Formats: sequence, C-alpha cells, structure tokens
Amino acid sequence: MSKSAHIGPSTSTQNCFHCGESCKDEILHFDDKDFCCTGCKLVYEVLSENDLCNYYDIAEKPGSSQKNTSKRDNRFDYLNDEDIVRRLVDFQNEEETHITFNVPLIHCASCIWLLENLHKLNEGVVSGRVDFIKKKVQVKFKQRKISLKDLVQLLSKIGYEPTINLADADKKTVQVTDKKLIYKLAVAGFCFGNMMLFSLPEYFAEAELLGNGFKKTFNYLNVLLSLPVFFYAATDYYKSAWISVRNKAVNMDVPIAIGIVTLFSYSLYDIFLLGNEGYMDTLGGLLFFLLIGKYYQQKTYDTLSFDRDYKSYFPIAVTKLIADREEVIPLVKLHVGDLIKVRNEELIPSDSILLEGDANIDYSFVTGEEVPVIKKKGELIYAGGRQKGNAITLAVQKSPSQGYLTDLWNSEAFEKEKTKGLESLANTISGKFTFTVLFIALAALVYWISQGQVSLGVLSFTSVLIITCPCALAMSTPFTLGNTLRVLGQGKFYLKNAHAIEKLAKTDTVVFDKTGTLTSPSQARVTYVGEELSQESKALIKAMVSQSTHALSNRINTWLGETNAAGLQLVEELPGKGLRCDYKMQEIRLGSATFVGADLQDLPEGGNLVFFAIEGHVLGYFFIQSGLRNNVRQLVADISENRSIHLLSGDQDHERENLQKVFGKDVKMNFSQSPKDKLQYLKSLNEGGAYTLMVGDGLNDAGALQESHIGIAITDKVSNFSPASDAIMDASVLERLPAFLQFAKTSRKIIKASFGLSFTYNTVGVFFAVQGLVSPVFCAILMPISSISVVVFTTVTTNYLAYKRGLKDKIF
Repeated sequence: MSKSAHIGPSTSTQNCFHCGESCKDEILHFDDKDFCCTGCKLVYEVLSENDLCNYYDIAEKPGSSQKNTSKRDNRFDYLNDEDIVRRLVDFQNEEETHITFNVPLIHCASCIWLLENLHKLNEGVVSGRVDFIKKKVQVKFKQRKISLKDLVQLLSKIGYEPTINLADADKKTVQVTDKKLIYKLAVAGFCFGNMMLFSLPEYFAEAELLGNGFKKTFNYLNVLLSLPVFFYAATDYYKSAWISVRNKAVNMDVPIAIGIVTLFSYSLYDIFLLGNEGYMDTLGGLLFFLLIGKYYQQKTYDTLSFDRDYKSYFPIAVTKLIADREEVIPLVKLHVGDLIKVRNEELIPSDSILLEGDANIDYSFVTGEEVPVIKKKGELIYAGGRQKGNAITLAVQKSPSQGYLTDLWNSEAFEKEKTKGLESLANTISGKFTFTVLFIALAALVYWISQGQVSLGVLSFTSVLIITCPCALAMSTPFTLGNTLRVLGQGKFYLKNAHAIEKLAKTDTVVFDKTGTLTSPSQARVTYVGEELSQESKALIKAMVSQSTHALSNRINTWLGETNAAGLQLVEELPGKGLRCDYKMQEIRLGSATFVGADLQDLPEGGNLVFFAIEGHVLGYFFIQSGLRNNVRQLVADISENRSIHLLSGDQDHERENLQKVFGKDVKMNFSQSPKDKLQYLKSLNEGGAYTLMVGDGLNDAGALQESHIGIAITDKVSNFSPASDAIMDASVLERLPAFLQFAKTSRKIIKASFGLSFTYNTVGVFFAVQGLVSPVFCAILMPISSISVVVFTTVTTNYLAYKRGLKDKIF
C-alpha cells in the first residue's frame, strides 16, 4: 500500500477521512485516503504508526478537524514551570504523576476509546480514564519519560487539546466525594438484612419452635446489630437535630432523631425487661430507607460546575515580549508594565494600553454587547475582552487580580451566603409538627399516670413518638425533588440542587438579559435594500462605520467583511442621528430616516433601518434584525401571565421600539446596563419585595445571577462556559422555561400532598395510640409501611405529571 502523500484539486463530493468535513480548498491524498488539511493527515499517521486505526471503526469520521490547530510550539512553555505543574497535578511522587484535564471535544465513543489508549501513543503514559459526562480525562504518566508539556502537546496533536485556565492552577483541589454516607448506608443495609433474618421466625409465628434459648439469642444478636446503626449510621440526624436546637430552631431531623432514640430505647426496654422481641429490625429498616433517600438526593445531580469566578475564564499563561523575543509565562507572573502579545480569539488578561495593531475587542462576556468594539492606539482595553483579528501588543496597566473584570467579583453578592432563599417547606412544617407531637405524647403520659396506669401511660407516650416519626416526610421530599431534578435534567435544564426547585416555585418576577439570552448573535441578519452598491460605495460605507463604535455600525462593518475602506480624513458622528462625511466634494450620510431625509412609507418592521444617502439622494437602506431566538415572543407571553417581566441589556436602546412591539408594553426594558447596573437593579427589586429569577448568559450577568433569588445561566453548550448560577439551561430549550417553572410548582404541590398523606397516617395512629389501643409493635410496623407508600405515591405522581406535560417521553 502506498504511503506517499500528494495534493490534488478539491471536489465538492470528497470528505476528509478523519473529521468528515468537506475538502473545500485542497485535498491531501495519503494511504489511499483523502484529508482536508495536514493536521488531520498527521493525526491519521500517528494512529496508523501505533496500530490504532480501529479508532475509525468505532464511529464514522470520529476525529475533530485540525485545520485551525495552532502551529506555535511555544504555547505550552508555561507547563515547564515547576510551580504551575505543582498546582495543576492531582498527585505526584518520584515515579508517577496524575492529572485531570477538561477536554470539551470529547463527544462520542471513539473519543473515549482513543483517550483511554494514550499509552499506545507514548510509553510514558500509564493510563487514561474518561468521564464522558463531565468531559474530563484523568491521565497517569511517568514524568521521567514524558513531561506535562509533551503530554498536552500529544493531546493537542490528536485533536483533544485540554482547556487549562487560571482557576485550575489557583485552586486545584480534586473534589472528593464524601464516602461517609455510603459507609453508613452500607452499615445500615448489612445490619438491617441480618436483623430481618433473625426476626423472620417472629413474623411467621414460628419463634416458639426455636425454644426460649434461641429466641433470646436472636433478640440479643439484634441488639448487637442495632448498635452500629444507632451509634454510627444515625449520627447525621443527631448532629443536625442538636445544631438546630442549639440555634433555637427545629428542622425535620429533630422529630426524626426523637423517633430513632425512642424506638431504640423502647426496644431495649422490651427485650431486657419485658423479655419480648423488640423492634430493632424496624430501626434498621428505618435508617436504611432514610439513608437511601439522602443518598439519592445527593447523587441525583452533581455533574456541572455552577460556581465560577473570573479565574475560570482566564488563560493560565500569556505571551510576554522581552526585547526581540517572545516568552510564554504563567499569568500569575504577569506584572504592571509588562508588554504582552494577544492573538486572534485570545482573552485580554488585564487592563492594558494598546501599543500596536488593530484591536477589535469582543466584550460580549463583559458588557453584553455582542459586536466587536474598535480600539485605537493609546486607548485602554479592559480585561475580559477577546481580540478579533491580527495580533496586538499591549502594555499592562493593572495586574489580573485588580482589573475591571475582577471588580465584579468584589461585590457583596459574591461574598455573602445566599440566606435569602426559600426555607425548606419540610423544615418549615417540622417545627410546629414536633412541638405538637411532644405535647400530645406528654399529655397522654400525664393523663394515664393521673389515672393510676403508669405502664399504659409509658406505652401511649412511646407509641405516639414512634408512629409520628416523620420518616415518610423525610423520604418523600428527596424522592420527589430528586425525580424532579432528573426530569428537568433530561430536558436540558440542570439545577444546582433540590433547594432550587422550591425557589423556582416561589418566583414572581423574571428578569431577562437580552443579548445572548433572548437573542442569538448567530441569528442576527443584515439585509441591504435599494440600488446595488458599487465597490466604491461599499469602501466608502466601510470607512464610515469603521470609525464608529455604535452597535449598528459594527453590524454593517461585519456585513461588509473584507471590503477595503476608502481613505477618509474626517467622519462626523452625530449621536442619535448617524454619520456624515465629505467625499469627492459630495456629502455622504449614513443614519436614520430623518437624518438623511428618507421617505418613511412602505418600510419593513421588526428591525432597525440605517439609510445611505449621497447629496440628499437616498440610495437604499440596511435592514438590521437583532436575531431573537425561536419562539421568544410566546415565551414572554406565557411567563407574563402570572409573573412580571423585566429586560436588561448592555446594548444601546436602538431596538427598544421594535422589542416593545414584540414583547408588549408591560415588559419593563432597561438598556446600556453595565454589570454593576444589572446587579444593583436586581438588588432594588429584591428590596422591593419581589422574588426574582434572573436569566442570563455571560460574565456581564454574573453579578445579577448571584444577587437574584435564583439565577439561570443560558449556554449553547452545557459542558462549556457558564457563569456562577443556581441552574444551567441549554439555549435550545429556552422556550420551555414556562413549562419548567410550572413543573417546579407541581413538585411543590406533590410534596404538600405527601405531607397530607403522611399526616393522615400519623393522625389515625395517634388517635389509637393515646388511648392505649395500639402497641409500639403496631406503630413500628405501620411506620415503614406508611413511608414506602408515600414514596411510591410521590414517585409515580411526579413521573406521570411530567409525562402528561410533555417533559418525558414515557412515564418510567
């Protein structure tokens, strides 16, 4: 088989063997296969040389395109810095290093296969393990055979370049799952199973056949098995109850702890003093099912990062200019006065002065304005912007930790804990519930003692405490909320925790960011209507809009693309009107209809109009539409039925009139909002008594998302960037937000219904218990039965209603 490579002409029917993209510009033929670029061909060669071409058998065209892979070999020089390496790695000894990378390009089974076979590409790699959900790969390698820099270059070479940012180096703490709950669940399960085995003869009335000696032995074994359950598995409930009582409050764990202690104490009394079998198996079952509910709630959702600050967006290294050479240094070593080079699509790491180059800065994550802003030599460029175009040279004015972007995270909204959220419904009820139960139990005890029946009084007191142990409430809440989290997650709406569901149900005010949330830059459209523009006219318009920072000018500038600008000495910008200049003894105007003297009849609606006129003669106009997401009009209409709606935008108010037509007059709109303005706006709403939901996307919304009672970050890729928030929503399902909000209310109603069902059980049990008509045995048996029935009720109801509302394809 021939291994030679040559370049041939491109045809529209040929696709790259590696990535599957069409070969538009050229075709590289190698090994009887076609490739779109040298990068894709190189990856194939690497795999072929290591006998890993069955990678292509797992999925068709599984590779990622290598056309835009950077050729700069010094990009990863900072990984030679021992301090940076030490901060990045998870574990390191004299022989082996472990590190976890974020690799957003992981998307299919072939990616997993290749990344878990890195040891075949380089003998220095020990193993690779992929976490597909979190888009992470943990690599173990021998640092004497391959350095961290070489490992990252290897990953980049095969198309899986990891994202390494400042947060990784500044706070590299591997999140270790707390296994104590798992251990307690295992202990409770083991003891419960064995206690049920020893108690089996009692359930079938066969205990007499064992003899009194065996019967007592099994009872004593149950006592021994109950000790780890009572003194270890139940400790979380004791601690929570004690902390609650010490803080002069009563949460759900207080009555649970009372019930556990009562059941254990009475069982000891029943076994050792009365010679009966006790209820240790019931105690074991109670703790086992309670811990299952807690574990389910804990593990239902923990795959996305909801808490992020500016370090999550910053690169870990920058290119510093030293004399006539470039050096890649860690960002933490960047100082005021340093000269840095920022290339296309790279982030401005600190507030800096532009020294050289044409700066087109995209501030969409900072200001909310989606169109790049042109900066001139000598102007200050704030941190957080992204350069669009050729490389620029900057002089650092502030360190990364003191720039404009980081001021946002100094707000008190990020410092304080969110204590303004809705208190758990279960905990709200449990306070009154506990005092009521204790009052009834003590009243029954006092009454029977006053009647001279002390034993019946103790029996009634114990029965009431056992039967009213709110394990049904404690189990139904996490199961209902856990099911709700799972249903919403399947709908691409990911909540930080179950508490967020209760907050969603209470919201009465929704605040939307406009740019990137209700609008999508990719859907913005510019259309020219009128006399065909000559190349000279295009060059003239290009020159005018290039000297303006107005959003509409920037959109026209982008529409003109690579058109060369004409040479203009002076362009006058009249705020609120447009642009004018003199060219070849003629007056040129570009702006509003009144500014150029255009006829306002038969003009399109649903966008902004920018007219082009020469010497008072209107040649045509640009029709600019903002690019609202699909079904946004219906989304706003549905939410406004029972909630007030506010719109905040970092854009100028040139689209106010059009948006007012789309959303209606009831929507309160505020434009030219800085990040701090948005945060302050949310704070004023909260202080006015509103229960706020903020829906945003970029860094400019991070403060508002944090200040609101609940914040939802909209993103086109849930595995990629999203600011700190209570929830993350895929942008493709934004139109389903009203359904999600309604389902959160439904879940809350289901919990209330489960409370009612549980209270019904408790009321019936208490009625008989206070009269001494039922024994603790009956109460101990009724308790798990009621708990399981309530859990079944909440689970079935939640799934059924999710199915009826179109949030699930099937009930189970």
